[in-house]
Amino acid sequence: MAGSALPVVRHTLRRSRVGMAGWSVGLIAASLLYLPIYPSMGATGDLEAVVSSLPSELVTTLGFASISTGAGYAQATLLGLLGFVLLTIAAVGWGAAAIGGEEESGALELTLAHGVTRPQVALEAALALALRLAVVCGVLLVAVLVLNGPSQLGLTPGHVVAGTVALYLLSLLSGLAAVTAGAATGSRTASVAAGAGIAVLGYAFNALGHQAEATRWLGHFSPYTWAFDPAPLANGFGNGAWGGMALILGLCGVLVLAAAVGLSRRDIR
Repeated sequence: MAGSALPVVRHTLRRSRVGMAGWSVGLIAASLLYLPIYPSMGATGDLEAVVSSLPSELVTTLGFASISTGAGYAQATLLGLLGFVLLTIAAVGWGAAAIGGEEESGALELTLAHGVTRPQVALEAALALALRLAVVCGVLLVAVLVLNGPSQLGLTPGHVVAGTVALYLLSLLSGLAAVTAGAATGSRTASVAAGAGIAVLGYAFNALGHQAEATRWLGHFSPYTWAFDPAPLANGFGNGAWGGMALILGLCGVLVLAAAVGLSRRDIR
């Protein structure tokens, strides 16, 4: 095992083929569920009628302020809602299994017995997670681009790439939090709690940050806000999108380093 290049990554990807296919199908199904109905709802004014009946704070919190546009609709229904939920679940599940789950099952000790170092395990676990998420996000990107014309969304392909990258980084952050918690504790439960906690707190801080001026500061601590407030699906990589994505990417790097150090310094159970 240790003699081949990236043995942990190769082994993980081989075991994850069915899972990646399943999550890809789920994202395609979500795209088919929401995007094709935009023309009928937008043309009849149903979307604007629904939005106008809601409190302005709730409209902003849910991301419905621009829902009458193709980019706003796709963001509010797909990327910022169901796609975010599905990818977060996938990322946290994979991240929790990477080290915490392997240690609880006894497989991690077997892997280390093959001459794979602890930092290598942590780094390759993070890389395997990033690659799996890249695959399913790539499927989502293709699905949105294919449905863009028939659904009359009017999305710019480059902006779709920007929106997908933002979603990718956001879900990767939660997954890497799970990997790091597993490296630090050896517990799958702690891994899930850490990964899900990042996602839930990020979404909650974003929501509270849009509720009132007194709570607006909370949005500055929300990865969800960093990823989606610049509206990358509408504005592409402009309007400050690079700054938020760079901040998320920097935190991802910190988590990977913490995972490598944490696993190196802890007794394997």
